[in-house]
Amino acid sequence: MLAVMADPTAEEHVSQVSELCCECGQFHLLLDNHLYNFQDEVDDELICHICLQPLLQPMDTPCGHTYCFKCLENFMQEYNFCPMDRKKLSFQQCHKSSLLVRNLLDKLIVFCPFKAECQQTMQRCELEAHLQNRCPGFKKYKSELQRRKNASSKGKEDPPARVETNTPKDPEVPSAGSSLVAESSAAAVVSLGTVEPGLVNPAFEETEEDLPQRTSLVAETTTVEIHREDPEEELGMRIVGGKDTPLGNIVVQEVLRDSVIAADGRIAPGDHILEVNGVNISSVTHCQAVSFLRHPGPVLHLMVLQEKGFSNKTAQQDSSSATNREVIHVTLIKRDRSEPLGIKLIRKTDEPGIFILDLLEGGLAAKNGKLSRNDRVLSINGQDLRQGTPEAAAQIIQTTESRVNFVILRQPGSQLPEQVEDGSTSNSSSSSSSNGGSPVHHRRRLDQNHYRRKSTYQKDLPQGYASHEKTVAIKKEPKESLGITIGGGRDNKNKLPIYVTSVQPIGCLFRDGRIKRGDVLLSINGIDLTHLNYYEAVSALKSNAASHSVVLKALEIIPLNAPEPSLDIKEQGFSWSPLWIMWLGLPSYLHCCQDIVLSKGNLESWGFSIVGGFEESKGNKPFFIKTIVPGTPAFRDRKLKCGDEIVAVNGVPAIGMSNSELIPMLKEQRNKVTLTVVSWPGSLV
Repeated sequence: MLAVMADPTAEEHVSQVSELCCECGQFHLLLDNHLYNFQDEVDDELICHICLQPLLQPMDTPCGHTYCFKCLENFMQEYNFCPMDRKKLSFQQCHKSSLLVRNLLDKLIVFCPFKAECQQTMQRCELEAHLQNRCPGFKKYKSELQRRKNASSKGKEDPPARVETNTPKDPEVPSAGSSLVAESSAAAVVSLGTVEPGLVNPAFEETEEDLPQRTSLVAETTTVEIHREDPEEELGMRIVGGKDTPLGNIVVQEVLRDSVIAADGRIAPGDHILEVNGVNISSVTHCQAVSFLRHPGPVLHLMVLQEKGFSNKTAQQDSSSATNREVIHVTLIKRDRSEPLGIKLIRKTDEPGIFILDLLEGGLAAKNGKLSRNDRVLSINGQDLRQGTPEAAAQIIQTTESRVNFVILRQPGSQLPEQVEDGSTSNSSSSSSSNGGSPVHHRRRLDQNHYRRKSTYQKDLPQGYASHEKTVAIKKEPKESLGITIGGGRDNKNKLPIYVTSVQPIGCLFRDGRIKRGDVLLSINGIDLTHLNYYEAVSALKSNAASHSVVLKALEIIPLNAPEPSLDIKEQGFSWSPLWIMWLGLPSYLHCCQDIVLSKGNLESWGFSIVGGFEESKGNKPFFIKTIVPGTPAFRDRKLKCGDEIVAVNGVPAIGMSNSELIPMLKEQRNKVTLTVVSWPGSLV
């Protein structure tokens, strides 16, 4: 891997942003790894498969893998498994690599980063001494830095003004607050500072400290045109909401990888769908919205409302610069999962998201020719990276088998100023490892603590639902099949109970007629099915089906406002699964909860809005997550989803609370809060 880094002397005003690291001669955050320009391609065995760079302070795991000390330490703060084989792991079990490995790494040949004044190469371990004692470029840099510091100190007034060194303004760098403008965007900016009736928004809590920076929550309406080669192909997103639910609007909960929507890249979780092919769906029922979105056709026109986060004064002044930006879609096709793309990604200190620093010569991206230096990566394979990190992008690229779909934002003529990089690079040119191909957000869910909903958290069925428990006893031939297929299971990422996905016309249950598609299976011949994973449930059903008699207990969930009869027609060609609204009628004792811990700074807000709660006229209603604001703690954590039900806050049940009771409780938590939530999969369209 030839890691090509920028020449630190390329910009005259480099020292205005940050100082070079005295050990590696590159710009990076104090806690990040050092950066080096390697002369030759580094053997894959010496690459860290977290940062995709040659190993620094290598650490070995008990399962035989090696990572950088800082990379592994950061990874283990969030996960409890090895990134390569996903075996259970704790940081305390890891140890320093052997002296032989460390010596091999230290002897890798690197270029001096000051190419203009110094063309020397040396072993990596010798670079620091070279910079301090022999490099004319670093000597010149230090002299210039000292001269500017002296000039700056002479120009200070009394009393001294506070110097904001972390917010430089470079005319070539797009403002961090600029809106994203898609090619077909209506660019209608909406202030959400005033909440709608019934909506409380702890995401936006103005304080005196916030007022100079934050003025309102900004959203933008965008028209998206989706093209399908197969008019019957599903879009590949999950939706929640509808006028018959507390959420009201139709909200995108999830975008599935390798789907039509993911390939387009403009729609992200949290977007509100306002129109479908010119039809306003902002006030239709959930079932009606599903029907509209499942309607087949080669072209689909969607109008969506996308939240952009909090605006600030600088962003409002500079928003006109966004009109020069262009959204571009690029697809790179790997021959196999391990083929490198040859892209180096980097963060900026003054703007969120990740940017392309360099395309490695001869790499797949360079040969394709459609990606450029300084492109901002908005999404990869439908995974929203507007507030992402190079590490997250590398994980997505590594786990992709073939097609890697980029959506990037480009401002013509802009160049990446080397001085604004913080050194957190991710080079996807390294070969990826086998990790089962699971997307990053699936990994996150494996280590969550799921548990049955406690009795103190349980609630009555919401209005509009009834449930009917039925016992079905059948006499059958020993070899006769039950004739059902099932879905769900507690190993599912949403920890669903086992439910019937189809009743085949060849089995005894079809002949009996009492078990229906969508029924939740509770037990068979006295064996509890509600705590089993999918394969355990299949095994239990098969083994008990071999007897002469079968007793099935099942639960039928009955929405009192029956869905439109046309809905099943629209499901042709779709893998059937229950609609999101069906799960809302599931009794509490079958729910699985998880605890999500959010952390924030003193001046941050949590970043989500909620609907629901007790009202005198409507009685008790669950609290649901309606909005997750980009750039906030809830957004960065990525575990909370639109449509999740809040069961408790810091262990205090939310059942029976009103808005005026729950909101102060959330605001009182200054830096950390534990949300107990129940999450149901949105309806697939």
